[in-house]
Amino acid sequence: MRQLSERSLLLLLAAVQFTHIMDFMIMMPLGPQLMRQLGIGPGEFSALVAAYTVSSGVVGLLAAPFIDRFDRRTVLLVAYAGFLVSTLNCALADSTATLMTARILSGAFGGIAAASVFAIVSDVVPAQRRATGIGIIMTAFSAAAALGVPFGLKLAQLFKWEAPFFLLAGTAGIMWGVAFVGVPPVRGHLVHHTGGRYQAFMALLRDTNAGRALLFMATLVFGHFSIIPLLSTYLVTNVGLPEKNLFLVYLVGGVLTVFTGPRVGRYADRFGRLRVLSILVAVAIVVTLAIANAGPLPTAAVLALTGFFFVFASGRFVPGQAIVSLAVPASRRGAFMSLVGCARDLASGLASSVSGWIVFVGPDGRLQNYHWIGWLAVIAGLVALWLAFRVRVNEDPAVPARA
Repeated sequence: MRQLSERSLLLLLAAVQFTHIMDFMIMMPLGPQLMRQLGIGPGEFSALVAAYTVSSGVVGLLAAPFIDRFDRRTVLLVAYAGFLVSTLNCALADSTATLMTARILSGAFGGIAAASVFAIVSDVVPAQRRATGIGIIMTAFSAAAALGVPFGLKLAQLFKWEAPFFLLAGTAGIMWGVAFVGVPPVRGHLVHHTGGRYQAFMALLRDTNAGRALLFMATLVFGHFSIIPLLSTYLVTNVGLPEKNLFLVYLVGGVLTVFTGPRVGRYADRFGRLRVLSILVAVAIVVTLAIANAGPLPTAAVLALTGFFFVFASGRFVPGQAIVSLAVPASRRGAFMSLVGCARDLASGLASSVSGWIVFVGPDGRLQNYHWIGWLAVIAGLVALWLAFRVRVNEDPAVPARA
């Protein structure tokens, strides 16, 4: 098997990650079509959206004790194949029940595939370049927001809601073939694996440094997703952004972070992960409070503010993920990344629920109390930064990542 260069491998893994992120994100703008064509209400649609992250989190937790027993390439290919088939079943679903089943399976396999991607990056890329590598992987989120969601929504409008899922399944099929050829065996973690699977997993659960890293990531995600779920509605009802221009928020923000994400990673490797994270958190605080307390603004000003939010608030996850990836040795990294994925999913779900309890629609149709979730996001960001300074590096020395 011809081995890819490090950068080529990172781009391939970013493409795999793109399909997983796109599969999750495309559901939200399809809400009106799905509710109309399947005859469901907002509650049932919300359950379809939540099924993906809940399934991803639960299966990630269940898989964690076993995932470090195998070659990371094998885990990725098996999970990604399951994701491909599940996404195709989303396109073929003809009822709410079959679509719900397909979404649960997509989340389960997609979550394991995503954890495998981050584990491979953490094993293959040395610590001194880790943030740069993760920055490349994180461009998948930006590309999904900037290109995938608008294009998928347009496909659904031109054809039917199933069209984006057919496209995703076809793309995932191509990427699975490329991954089969291009991703090398990654077995270095097996060299340092000692003890039984359950003993190793229990040792991970008792690891206080790993616990701090998990709490750090969960807090960072909680702060971010306090703002995100109601942001679109807030921009339209409170800030005065025309609904027809809403896609520009994701387009502009996504395009910006495609370019800034890798650069943030390089800065984190050059100047220090904690230093860069601190700067990003500080600027994100200012931008978050500006958005959460904004009155009516022209479209250009809205795009400028949300563009800064994408760059700095979303950018925090590049050095943040690098910090987390260094918290455990390679022999435990697959299980740990599954737990990180579980923490992310549960924190995002909790943040969405808390925001829903705080914010309500006033008599004039505007969202009330949105400024309070702005402050909640700020507090969570500061707590996450405090935790980040308490996560120590715990890497195996000279682990042979590829075998």
